[in-house]
Amino acid sequence: MTCCEGWTSCNGFSLLVLLLFGIVLNAIPLIVNFVDGGQFFHNPISCFEWLFPGIIGAGLMAIPATTMSLAARKRACCNNRTGMLLSSFLNVITVIGAVYCMLVSIQALSEGPLICNSQENSTSSCEFSFNNLTDIHPESFNLQWFFSESCLAPTDFSNLTIDGFMASDWRKHTLHFNSKENKHRVIHFSVFLGLLLVGILELLCGLSQMVIGFLGCLCGVTKRRSRIV
Repeated sequence: MTCCEGWTSCNGFSLLVLLLFGIVLNAIPLIVNFVDGGQFFHNPISCFEWLFPGIIGAGLMAIPATTMSLAARKRACCNNRTGMLLSSFLNVITVIGAVYCMLVSIQALSEGPLICNSQENSTSSCEFSFNNLTDIHPESFNLQWFFSESCLAPTDFSNLTIDGFMASDWRKHTLHFNSKENKHRVIHFSVFLGLLLVGILELLCGLSQMVIGFLGCLCGVTKRRSRIV
């Protein structure tokens, strides 16, 4: 097995693990919604999970490239120049899905859960668009909805510093499901931070496979075929 085939096989396994993580993470708030309210759309944690960044973006859109890359391990359809080139093109879909997952996750982390945006849990704050993304700047991306004692009672964060921020206070107010607000904040933060990391890793795997696929097409692959017993 050449380096191109070995890297392709490794990429396929990595993508398989990442897409499963993405699907599971995206399903967590949906399951919590159903368990808490008995209805999927009743009192949601956030409406960003209904954009399915993990199920569609990091999940379904990565399946074609994952299947093709895993075929290199079995010396199947990817064990030729055409297969390597096809795996490269299929990873374009993976990259698009990973970018979509990342963008939705970034906006979700910026906005916070619905309970921090309105007392009525209005879904109007969850509108996903590129215009909303351009409004997110590094100075405004401070996750104050998560690190504050309560996002329902805004306080002044202008004097918040690392030295003045006590880890014990953070654990007290954010890591325990002692209230509906804290539970929604922790789930929202954990899910979309995880999806952001999944999107970044899928993006790296997709881009690397696009390069490896072209190299495999140019340089060729091994000619040895598995024996039929």
